[in-house]
Amino acid sequence: MTNPFLNLTYEPALESLGNEFFDAVPAATFPEHKLRFRNDRLLPMLDLEPSQVKDDDFVEAFGLFHGVRPFLALRYHGYQFGEYNPNLGDGRGFLYGQVRGVNGELFDFGTKGSGQTPYSRGGDGRLTLKGGVREVLAAEALHRLGVNTSRCLSLVETGDALWRGDEPSPTRASVMIRFSRSHIRFGTFERLHYHHQPEQIRQLLDHVIQTYYPEISAPSLDSSAHIVFFQALVERVAKLVAQWMAAGFCHGVLNTDNMSITGESFDYGPYGFVPTYDLNFIAAYFDYGGRYRFGNQPAVCRWNLERLQAALTSVVPSKAMAEVLEDYERIYLGHYITLMAQRLGLSPTLGDRLNPELREKLVGQTLQCLAQSQWSYPDFFTQLRLNFSPSWRDNADLILENVDLLGADWSTWRLTYHQALKQLSPESLVAVPTVLEQATPLTDLLRPRIETVWQAIAEEDNWQPFDELVKKLQTGE
Repeated sequence: MTNPFLNLTYEPALESLGNEFFDAVPAATFPEHKLRFRNDRLLPMLDLEPSQVKDDDFVEAFGLFHGVRPFLALRYHGYQFGEYNPNLGDGRGFLYGQVRGVNGELFDFGTKGSGQTPYSRGGDGRLTLKGGVREVLAAEALHRLGVNTSRCLSLVETGDALWRGDEPSPTRASVMIRFSRSHIRFGTFERLHYHHQPEQIRQLLDHVIQTYYPEISAPSLDSSAHIVFFQALVERVAKLVAQWMAAGFCHGVLNTDNMSITGESFDYGPYGFVPTYDLNFIAAYFDYGGRYRFGNQPAVCRWNLERLQAALTSVVPSKAMAEVLEDYERIYLGHYITLMAQRLGLSPTLGDRLNPELREKLVGQTLQCLAQSQWSYPDFFTQLRLNFSPSWRDNADLILENVDLLGADWSTWRLTYHQALKQLSPESLVAVPTVLEQATPLTDLLRPRIETVWQAIAEEDNWQPFDELVKKLQTGE
């Protein structure tokens, strides 16, 4: 076979655990196969040269689904909007295969929109083309913003016409390939706990540690190693939520089946980037109670960790996990303050001389001013990046002097920012523009921009605005 995707060395890592964890399923067949997106930036991670991979290779592997068998629909349960649901599992996707990257880490190819499975619950197993477009954009935007995220490898339009109540129907369909560290979820363990299978919980937990937490070393994977794992996961989740919050990102549906056991962000449905700093921003139109609103993400992710704690109690001492969770808020806040300081141009390296209390004070004043003024959240940081001058260190009045600062007490913020800049050495001050550039891309992904891109596709089948937006999101232009 000459298709480079079919020639990759696929590992049966999850498959080797036994069929308690999945069901083998076939892929659907589709009327058409039009490649709409290929992520050449991911190919070098698989030791593939983009120029040597044809569009037809993507279609053959990830549209026609030739080559790799078996496809595995994973079994899991989950808490959905706080209520336990034992009727879940991969309903419109499957694990296509697992491969090693050039860095030695194991990666998953997972599908979305590839047809019905035993867990479709009457659904058609399809993905709308708009849903696929939105997930491509979300993943690339989040990656550029420094969020630990899954990404999309390809998007193929399939020619199916779908009927959906929440958008004009019929609408176009697609199948997407998600590139991620793992598709094992909190809900994977919750299902085993629900069915009283402690041995399978231990088996899966040991697999997760050996595969995704190699830094945990022990003569055997006993309770001490399991506690170290839970501690590492709490750290990863707290850091991930801090990344979302600093990026101004609201996932929308943080059910436990949407929480990865590796602490990686994935599954972007009704997400939204906040237009202004509003803790009550809701991304999902069906989140009537605001459970997954922007400002509740840190708390709900801790709640999800508590549900995982309950599911692991047959293997891991519950008291020890509870003690680990006591540090969650402290860990989250530490990461959040650091990330927000970076958005203000103050990296951990540059901030070595910056008083921690001053850093926290500056971040707090920034958020207060943004909330009061309702200045565009992404635009505020864009203006910092575009207007920063070393002269700000010498004169607080020069800070954003050419920008209309309305609706809040920005004078106090200016003085605090000026004070922080004065604590930087001249050498560190020179590096601030680079920190700002790395922390803030020039192109936002607010809803109007997404809708404009989709309108061109829906009305004219014009993909140029989409392609241009993807490029800007990837480069930070």
